[in-house]
Amino acid sequence: MGNTPDQEDELIRELYSRYRRPLYGYVLRAVGGDHQHAEDVVQETLLRAWRNAHALSVDQAGPWLYTVARNLVVSGYRKQNARVDEVPMLERDWARPSDDFDRVLQGWQVAEAMRVLSKDHRAVIAELFFRRRTITEAASVLGVPPGTVKSRSFYALRALRDALEERGVTEP
Repeated sequence: MGNTPDQEDELIRELYSRYRRPLYGYVLRAVGGDHQHAEDVVQETLLRAWRNAHALSVDQAGPWLYTVARNLVVSGYRKQNARVDEVPMLERDWARPSDDFDRVLQGWQVAEAMRVLSKDHRAVIAELFFRRRTITEAASVLGVPPGTVKSRSFYALRALRDALEERGVTEP
């Protein structure tokens, strides 16, 4: 978006004002009521928003913020389980991406990332992954050779991955 530093500072103030409390509540539930850990995750999430302020807008930042917070919680959980504990940790429900809220957030992020793809790339992704067509079927529907579908899908997935990384959904 190319915001000026003043605009980025204002954006972060607005994000903090609008999302701090609901984000804290979400994270607090995800970390089993650990207030200090929840505060740390929210602070890190807003720090990442500040680093990416050039690419965010207040109205569309919600899914991005929740996804970053969730990824931080899951990463912390994985790091904790990578250590040898004297008392084994039980798997927590928040570490599994199985609830509806997480699926909705992921769907928003993918939809937002799909918008940056070219029309041809979006069409190939839609045919292959959303409509579950084979390469030959997608080529027939799109009116292009199968090799073009393969090539477009390769570059589309790379662009989609980059767009999701830029939004903090996945790690590089």
